[in-house]
Amino acid sequence: QVQFVESGGGSVQPGGSLRLSCTALGGITYYRLAWYRQAPGKQREMVARITEDSTATDYIDSVQGRFTISRDNSKLTMSLQMENLKPEDTAVYYCNTYPTGAYWGQGTRVTVSS
Repeated sequence: QVQFVESGGGSVQPGGSLRLSCTALGGITYYRLAWYRQAPGKQREMVARITEDSTATDYIDSVQGRFTISRDNSKLTMSLQMENLKPEDTAVYYCNTYPTGAYWGQGTRVTVSS
């Protein structure tokens, strides 16, 4: 199991940008990774995922074209660049392996509001 520490959240106005980061407390080379989010009153959902070698990425429809996932295995990090943020992107964002491991970090909160 890999544990992660997320950071980079904050409050922005609609149309704004944020870059989320997470650092793994262990090797990630052999894992597919993903960003997940949980909005208030909703179930946690996968937002974007990336293969072990970064050759393929996948996004849910609602963030396609606005979010970009990336990783650096040598630095044990993964990022999520979020552009043109919308109020419906408001959530706590988490990183984890894909499929998910049992451990969830504290996440990082993103609030999009005018």
